[in-house]
Amino acid sequence: MAATDADIVPGDLFVGVDVGTGSVRAALVDASGTILKTCQHVIKIFEPQPGYYEQSSDNIWEACRTAVKGAVGDINPEKVKGVGFDATCSLVVLDDKFQSITVSPIGCPTRNIIMWMDHRAEAQANSINATKHEVLKFVGGQMSLEMEPPKLLWLKQNMPNTWSKAGHFFDLSDFMTWKATGATSRSLCTLVCKWAYQANSEGARHWDDSFWQQIGLGDLIENNYAKIGSEVLKPGTPVGNGLTAEAAKELGLCEGTAVGTGIIDAHAGGVGMMACNVEGLNLPCQDKPITSRLPIICGTSSCHMAVNQDPLFVPGVWGPYYSAMHPGLWSNEGGQSITGKLIDHVLHTHPAFKELENRASKSGESVYESLNNMLPSIAALRRSSSPATLTKDLHVWPDYHGNRSPLADPTLTGMISGLTLSTSIEDLAIKYLATVQALTHGTKHIIDAMESSGHKFSTLFACGGLSKNSLFLQVHADITGLPIVLPKETECVLVGSAILGAAAAGHYTNVQEAMAKMSKAGSVVWPNARLQDYYARKHKVFLKMLDHQLEYRQIMQDA
Repeated sequence: MAATDADIVPGDLFVGVDVGTGSVRAALVDASGTILKTCQHVIKIFEPQPGYYEQSSDNIWEACRTAVKGAVGDINPEKVKGVGFDATCSLVVLDDKFQSITVSPIGCPTRNIIMWMDHRAEAQANSINATKHEVLKFVGGQMSLEMEPPKLLWLKQNMPNTWSKAGHFFDLSDFMTWKATGATSRSLCTLVCKWAYQANSEGARHWDDSFWQQIGLGDLIENNYAKIGSEVLKPGTPVGNGLTAEAAKELGLCEGTAVGTGIIDAHAGGVGMMACNVEGLNLPCQDKPITSRLPIICGTSSCHMAVNQDPLFVPGVWGPYYSAMHPGLWSNEGGQSITGKLIDHVLHTHPAFKELENRASKSGESVYESLNNMLPSIAALRRSSSPATLTKDLHVWPDYHGNRSPLADPTLTGMISGLTLSTSIEDLAIKYLATVQALTHGTKHIIDAMESSGHKFSTLFACGGLSKNSLFLQVHADITGLPIVLPKETECVLVGSAILGAAAAGHYTNVQEAMAKMSKAGSVVWPNARLQDYYARKHKVFLKMLDHQLEYRQIMQDA
């Protein structure tokens, strides 16, 4: 739909904003969950040294302004009734006057965000985990260095000037709602998932003083935790008085437009697709509780978002978190720190990548489509029974950036078994396939851990950049043995954030109703049962590679 036609759209409209790793995206969404228009703007990532990833909140808000204005276009802004934000779980630092303070070892004042994938706080995470505090059982028994307490401790220990001047620490989606409304409330989602905030189904909502004192951050308790959040709201709850006059002008919307309490980006994907109607698709999850569905949000990283009526404690898997994603349910979050990023790394570092780029360009395909189309031909030439079996002698352990779940070990590294001297484009295609398979065996590893602790899944739901890759989806269906539902709107993270705006605006009674009305199922990817034995064997090799890495580490420990 052209922006000039937008004024003929009937009914209320909503804007969903997704602050991802490398860009800010905005969507104009109607009350049925249909995306009318989107706009994307790139944001900067700084890497001052290996393992350190930083961003600028000024740069992100500027990108947000551009994206929202582009998505809304020429529409009458009075038609937009609500705005919702989701974002990566990155740490934003401001002084007591809400100005940026550096988190960078190079001292750049505008670099005030430690990104979610930053691994500088390994020592701090280890010291926090050594306390064995009671709150750690709600993060799988081990707090990840990607969560906020280790990063806060790193700042206190390594950048005392920044620490002394800091007046506000925000998760990124909470920063976005503050910037839009001027209200410093925080989201229950961000705090329970990344900040060790405690909540349960009996109504308890509190910080645990003893945790912060024990880890050496007791100064954050002052003034009722004002620096990290003294007012905590459920996702989709209206924030403040809606858009401020300044924010409204910057976004091209109306002052007072409702703003929903935000959510972490992966959780927005779950909100946007897990409640969709699947009648007529003959899926095993039909007429079963929503707890039988496992949303996978797969892009730069992957998140496996399970929900349950009761709290389930899964070693190495984050959670259980109460009402973090689906209101009234407990969630567990499995994850892989790098998925799309690993695939790109494998492609870009191969000698045949330039040849692949040229081939893809000539055929008008992406490099992934080109590889996907190449694999059946390679299989036919090698008389393989299926393209899947091209990796019979090539095995990958995919933890190039550590293991988030279910091992919670950031020190694990990648492994490849079966290398040859080949540098051909066919070799690149097979390494690509082996990498996709390895990532999927990682997903199966997570699913097995979750199910051994009480979850039971019958159907996967997928969204994110990698859900547009047909090979990635088919391999996931084949290795897990579960069908995969794709949402009708492929950008359902944006639908999820728009759902928060619709709930905040009062268009729907609550987030649950908005989820049911605004998310719809699209196509289904079914598993190939003929590959079950092959992939069962591959999974045994996958687990053996872990055993071998740990054995090698033990052998070399005292060298």
